[in-house]
Amino acid sequence: MTEIADLFFEVRMLKDLNRSGYAFLGAGRESIAEHSFTTAFICFAMSRMESGVDRGKLMAMALVHDIPEARTGDHNYVNKQYNIVDEDKAVAHLTDGQAFGPDIRALIDEFNRGETLEAKLANDADQLSFILELKKLKDTGATSPEDWLPYVLGRLKTVTGKQMAKEIMDTRWDAWWTRDYSE
Repeated sequence: MTEIADLFFEVRMLKDLNRSGYAFLGAGRESIAEHSFTTAFICFAMSRMESGVDRGKLMAMALVHDIPEARTGDHNYVNKQYNIVDEDKAVAHLTDGQAFGPDIRALIDEFNRGETLEAKLANDADQLSFILELKKLKDTGATSPEDWLPYVLGRLKTVTGKQMAKEIMDTRWDAWWTRDYSE
């Protein structure tokens, strides 16, 4: 059981590690765990909207896709130009000795290959999570999201992901609670 406790503490570390790209945006802040939760919830919604998808796999993929960052840290697009991240080594160390380690490794590998329907949706959910953050920043007055949103929107691959992004972009971030507000 020590291996399980170690894994739980490692995954828990994602709450303390911030995503690094926000420094380049000049606004916003988000932990890797916060991002993973939002990504997983988007996958939950996608799994109800997409026919023929393995719901469990899609959600599990979203939950584990960034776990290696507990060891490697989060590297944004600028960092990746100068640093080589050995994610395979991080995944090996994460999963070695775990009874379900091969399951985690397979999900991360499938996510990274991006070939299956589940992997394409999970990758879109990963981007949609970021789009939600950028849209909130834009709606609250930050100007840098205007420059970044076209790039992130361009990464979407699935019809479902693109439809969700359109709705996000057409909806003010606080409309869900101001719509029915009354005193």
